[in-house]
Amino acid sequence: MSLQLRTVLDLDVVRAGEPEILTGHAALDVPVRWVHVAELRSLADLLEGGELVLTTGLAFGESADQAAEYLAGLQAAGVAGVVVEIPSDRPEAAAALAAGAQRALAAGTPGLPVIRLHRTVRFVEVTEVVHRRIVASQLEQVEKARQVHEVFTMLSLESAGVQEIVDRTAALLDAPVVLEDNSHLVVAFAAVGLPAQDLLRDWQRRSRAVHGYRETKVAGDERWLQTPVGLGSAQWGRLVLPGVPEGPAAAAEAAMVLERAGQALSINRLAERDQAGLAQQAQAGLIHELRGSRSQDDDEALTRASALGLKPSPAYLPLVLHLDSGSGKDPMSMQRKERALLEMLDAVLAATRNSALAAALQTGQVAVLLALPARMLEDSLLERICGDLAARTAPGEVRWTAGVGRARTRLSDAAAGLDEAAHVAQTAGTLSAGANRYFRSTDVRLRGLLALLREDPRAVSFAEAELRGIDAGEDLVLLQRFLECGGNKTALARSGYLSRPTLYARLQKLESRLGVSLDDPESRTSLHVAVLLRQLQALSPAG
Repeated sequence: MSLQLRTVLDLDVVRAGEPEILTGHAALDVPVRWVHVAELRSLADLLEGGELVLTTGLAFGESADQAAEYLAGLQAAGVAGVVVEIPSDRPEAAAALAAGAQRALAAGTPGLPVIRLHRTVRFVEVTEVVHRRIVASQLEQVEKARQVHEVFTMLSLESAGVQEIVDRTAALLDAPVVLEDNSHLVVAFAAVGLPAQDLLRDWQRRSRAVHGYRETKVAGDERWLQTPVGLGSAQWGRLVLPGVPEGPAAAAEAAMVLERAGQALSINRLAERDQAGLAQQAQAGLIHELRGSRSQDDDEALTRASALGLKPSPAYLPLVLHLDSGSGKDPMSMQRKERALLEMLDAVLAATRNSALAAALQTGQVAVLLALPARMLEDSLLERICGDLAARTAPGEVRWTAGVGRARTRLSDAAAGLDEAAHVAQTAGTLSAGANRYFRSTDVRLRGLLALLREDPRAVSFAEAELRGIDAGEDLVLLQRFLECGGNKTALARSGYLSRPTLYARLQKLESRLGVSLDDPESRTSLHVAVLLRQLQALSPAG
């Protein structure tokens, strides 16, 4: 922290000279960079600005005009202040200094602190004490910079996440910090004791009013201290300290911390280039928080969601898109499909002027909390969004099934409905292709109930007992097709599956292996339940 002139004047070695402030009372907080002792009439070539000049006034003697000229020269050189030692046995020099200071003030050199010492002091003691303080302050700043450098270097080496970097930045500054992307969406924040809704309220409007710069700078009516995040032309966001600290030293220190944090975030982004975007990570974090805590303050949740782009609405609809793994069940393949689906969903929401929180819920599932303008528009909105999404999906690349929960007025309640939507979407993925764009629990009916029971040991035993005697190949396919036709052999033969004589012969063998009559309605019901359970057991466990 820099040494202020006010502090210098309060030192014992200076107070011993009985200092009197003639002008510049309002500028005593100016930092003192160094102390310079000189009796020359012109010091312009010797000063760089920020010095405290110590003199006995020999440069102007007893002339008020020369004193005014001397002080004006020091003001032009940018000194922090001037201390003139004039004991009481030099009244003419004291009068010249006082008059010269007033003339310099009237001539347009406001703010220059001019201090008279009424008693003699040893200037060498003043310079020694002040320089020791200045050097100690500089060493303290160097030590703080080193500590900050070590903190962010370790965070980078440990591959710390974005939120951890933002949290450590806020802790170092002891102030709220917000990280936003170029769309003014908040991707991470640390409130540090301030309610999140107060920090993020109406964030996008406030942020757009603050011009961004390619260097650390204070801007906007709210005086945000900001630093860009990203390298060169690849700048992707900015780190914001809402409200610059008071005092130049505190502001400089905050700027240093903010810049190092911005560099760490840039490195983090380079390291995570193949991972999901930061906005999606932030949305995923909020969705998981909402699912995990029904008691979370809804105002805070809505404020955070609004900062991520979700428009305040009368209701919110839980929607889950379940991906068909196809032949690519490895994690990397599913991750690519999830990212592609999220990108298409973002494009659809932008094109339809709707908003939502969307993120990967678990492997193979994308969770969506959709802002619903009105409950009566629910079906039409789902038809448009799912229809546009289907139109953008390239055949054979990404196949998905949409499951819908119940719309809720509270965002946290809607988030809790994601589990139901995920169950519906996963179950509906086993249905034959139809005209449905999306499914609700009423659409999966018995299949939905069996999906909940598919891991129950009793249900597994039932299915095995019912289907004992047939293999999982052609016989199981034949039984499934027969049951889907309602046990109508003629309808199954008419579908072109097999010729009628061949079909009848195979069904007779199937009856023999199963040990039941396929003409018995209860037997067909039991077999149908067993076949559905066998299908649903191939699904991944609910998570």
